[in-house]
Amino acid sequence: MKKYFVLVILVLCATIYFRFFGANDKKIPEVKVLRVGAECNYVPNSWEEIASSDFNVPISNHEGFYADGYDIQIAKIIADKLGFALEVYKVEWNNLLPSLNNGDIDAVFSSMLDTEDRRKVAAFSEPYEVRGTEYGIIVDSVGAFFMATSLEDFSGARIIAQRGTKLDEVISQIPGVVHVEPLESVKEVIDAVLQDKADGAVIETDKGSFYELTNKNLTLIKFPADKGFRLGFHGVCAAVRKDDKELLSRINESVAGISRNERQKIMDEATSRMMSLR
Repeated sequence: MKKYFVLVILVLCATIYFRFFGANDKKIPEVKVLRVGAECNYVPNSWEEIASSDFNVPISNHEGFYADGYDIQIAKIIADKLGFALEVYKVEWNNLLPSLNNGDIDAVFSSMLDTEDRRKVAAFSEPYEVRGTEYGIIVDSVGAFFMATSLEDFSGARIIAQRGTKLDEVISQIPGVVHVEPLESVKEVIDAVLQDKADGAVIETDKGSFYELTNKNLTLIKFPADKGFRLGFHGVCAAVRKDDKELLSRINESVAGISRNERQKIMDEATSRMMSLR
């Protein structure tokens, strides 16, 4: 009888323990996180700001700063569709793909083109920009080249672009060009034109339109299809590690679900927010 009583007490104690304390021993499911790298210095696609808003995301490796822009908004939508929390990391342009392949980030959303060289070291999604990528040259509005209509018209011009980009590579397609040493950021490149350190800067036409709109001293030269640069890529894409095929497939599914009209609205709103900060 005593043994039976003791057994009952032990069972009751075990039941009470597992009911009230055992639940705490259960592993809490980990929240899946999509760690995205962005330059955060290429308006209106990505920039940093010092105040939180309904649109921006904290920059995980830059305390007190937040990331906003078209690329960031697309990354937010895709992370939400995947059921992931989004973390944004500010990474210098030339370190984006090394950081990806080192495992420091899971994807790049930073206006990156899927060039032939980059496809050798990373896998790229379908393009997520509003329009196909085109290149133009932004010049001083009263300089010697503001009436140019072809690459040939820039013969003898001092042309600059951002380091480590296709923008810099295509300068060699301009006959007789003076290829100015590239700089690290688009802002520095634009400043070089404004300070007469270069006659023009190669830039994506949609970004060039933004700078033209916000600075009366700049004019964007766009070229007819047969008079401009020869490009070898699909457009602005997300980059993932080559072996991360499942993530790539899910990103592509998410990109396909964002309509052209929605993309245009996201870009227009991002541009409007950027201009309000200037």
